[in-house]
Amino acid sequence: MSGHRIGIDLGGTKIEVVAMDEGHRELHRERVATPKGEYDGTIEAIRGLVARAEATLGRVHSIGIGTPGSTSPASGLHRNSNSICLNGRPLHADLERALGRPIAFTNDANCFALSEASLGAARGTKVVFGVILGTGVGGGVVVDGRVVHGRNGIGGEWGHSPLPWRPGHGEAPDLAGRPCYCGQCGCREQFLSGPAIEAEYLRDGGEALALAEIARRAESGDARAAAAIERFCTRLALSLADVVNLLDPDCIVLGGGVSNLRAIESEVPKRVAQLVFSDTFTTPIVRAALGDSSGVFGAALLANPSAE
Repeated sequence: MSGHRIGIDLGGTKIEVVAMDEGHRELHRERVATPKGEYDGTIEAIRGLVARAEATLGRVHSIGIGTPGSTSPASGLHRNSNSICLNGRPLHADLERALGRPIAFTNDANCFALSEASLGAARGTKVVFGVILGTGVGGGVVVDGRVVHGRNGIGGEWGHSPLPWRPGHGEAPDLAGRPCYCGQCGCREQFLSGPAIEAEYLRDGGEALALAEIARRAESGDARAAAAIERFCTRLALSLADVVNLLDPDCIVLGGGVSNLRAIESEVPKRVAQLVFSDTFTTPIVRAALGDSSGVFGAALLANPSAE
């Protein structure tokens, strides 16, 4: 293998491949639709993407793959993916068999955090917490350019901890009334994801609207929409304050479609400052610099973790 690397970002709707050289220059990129609900079809789609990339570039590459969920260190089976056809299957082993080589393999939020720490908005900082706020909610921790997977392989799984609450910081939510696909109730994902915000707005008497339209109406003075965005900002600040108290990162990077809400930039940092156990709060909370390429770049970096 050369110093060139291939990254694969396996998502619920698309699978993307990128090939990068030692200087992080992009050499090849392709996207295909994810075969919905098809485990074997997903394996074959990834095999085809790698084969076409290597045929184009004329060399064998080391490979990193980012995917929703993670591998159980106990069973070796995939777990915790919202693409449920992957769960309970030996995804890592099956991909290595299909690709004919060892692969680096981790959660997609870890890939996001790694790319932003190495190439993006948190470049040059030591401890980075990366947050994905989209159709789901995830997190990843990177220290000194390395992903912190953790003893149980769940490092940074922020979206499936209960939403925290403190009296005096908005209306207390009904945590028990929001079951999550993971089997728990009250997970952050059920409050901070785009679909969760949209569903809550509808339950509270609003229309069935996309989050972008709810945000637009909030900025135009619509009281119900403004209340929905206000609740979201409070909940995000409470959740990030927990991270700061526990990890105290040098930078927090936000990605995913929900991170584009303008209210985050104006409201969330000052609210976090009021909640953390410190007389100062200087941690930057920034949007991802690499957009929807963060995951695939991070997977490529994962393929050779010692690369600068």
